[in-house]
Amino acid sequence: MSPGFAVGALKHLLVGKPIPSHQAHHERYTKSTGLAILSSDALSSVAYATEEILRTLLIAGTASLWLVTPIGCVIAGLMLVIAFSYRQTIYAYPGGGGAYRVARENIGTVAGLVAAAALLLDYVLTVAVSIAAGVAAVTSALPAWHVNTVELSVGFLALIMIGNLRGIRESGRIFSVPTFFFLGSMGMLLLVGAYKVLTGDVVPIVPASAVFVPAETASLSIFLVLRAFANGCTALTGIEAISDGVPAFKPPE
Repeated sequence: MSPGFAVGALKHLLVGKPIPSHQAHHERYTKSTGLAILSSDALSSVAYATEEILRTLLIAGTASLWLVTPIGCVIAGLMLVIAFSYRQTIYAYPGGGGAYRVARENIGTVAGLVAAAALLLDYVLTVAVSIAAGVAAVTSALPAWHVNTVELSVGFLALIMIGNLRGIRESGRIFSVPTFFFLGSMGMLLLVGAYKVLTGDVVPIVPASAVFVPAETASLSIFLVLRAFANGCTALTGIEAISDGVPAFKPPE
């Protein structure tokens, strides 16, 4: 077996057959698959946004943790405003249009390039932080794997890369499964939690002395609250994905 044939066979196994241009329209998303794959960016950010708020507020001690709810409500309101804005963008640019196109056509080229640079950094950092947060969650459930965090991160990155190289339809099938699983898990968590609260079946957890954070460790300043809000705004990343991905949906987009 020649090296060229082996490379070609490996490429065929990993990324599949090449798709002719005249058949590309058959590879577009359905509504359910498209929303699942394009929403995974935003959902991955939501998964660790609350944790980032908690990490910051703990600097001022456990007595400041009540601020998690009001900060989360402000971020949720801001998310609704941004989502409504992008909904208008979808109607105004049915052929696909995100911050770059909107800024370039309505403000100027420089504003469009600034928006494009911000989006590029956002996408790269979202992948990096999402993978790191996911690996941290896995290793917290399986502590024995903690020594392999780098290997796990690189492996998940390779999986995402291969999934995207297989084409729109194949990547939709691959990434829609964890998205729907995440939504189902969160829905179950909320339902079970609400049931336990309503029935009075909630048992407070007493923290161990080794990990207990004193009630007052630092002053709760406005800077600390704003820092917690800024960290929690990681939940806002990925909202633009659907606006950018309109052309990837099957007609009528």
